[in-house]
Amino acid sequence: MPGGSRSSGDPLPPGAGRRLAGGALRVARAAPRTWRRLSPEQRVAGVGCVLLIVSTFGPFSFVEAAVVLVALTVLVLLRGRALGKTFHLPFGDGTMIAAAGLWCGLLILVRLFERPLGLNLLALGCAVMLFLAGARERAKRPADDMPAERMREEREARGKRPRERSGTRGSEWPTRPLSDPATRPLPDDPPEPRRPGG
Repeated sequence: MPGGSRSSGDPLPPGAGRRLAGGALRVARAAPRTWRRLSPEQRVAGVGCVLLIVSTFGPFSFVEAAVVLVALTVLVLLRGRALGKTFHLPFGDGTMIAAAGLWCGLLILVRLFERPLGLNLLALGCAVMLFLAGARERAKRPADDMPAERMREEREARGKRPRERSGTRGSEWPTRPLSDPATRPLPDDPPEPRRPGG
């Protein structure tokens, strides 16, 4: 190898392995912080996705590739929500997670008799777990609804005050003491006239 050139069989440029290892290390360090920010339903969905990926070990086909892709997509969704990123999903997070669980379950049923029974049972259990976590998340939060705590934190971070309920007045309304001449007491009510014959 004259001049330190790469061999033609090396797929990575020099130093790429070190950068990949550094990126993996950063993700591993951020995992506990991400985990703490997730709701219990989201944590169950994350565990279900990781176990779905583990259940694809063994005979591998496009079906397993699709299951891995769906599981990774849900994990990216959960990581984005844990980092506070706002993005719109058509029917909300819970519905998408539940749909991912149903889709994975259908894909696993397609290959039910072509793979070992233990892997299939693990994969089906994880798909059910993913569906139930998504259904619970959907019941907890309606579609297009960000958690109220996060929205409140975002408003405070931007320096805006949260909106107050209608009917209540905030401190921005001027008040005057009662002794102010602009506020005079109402006159006493006149006596009611007597009715004839009564």
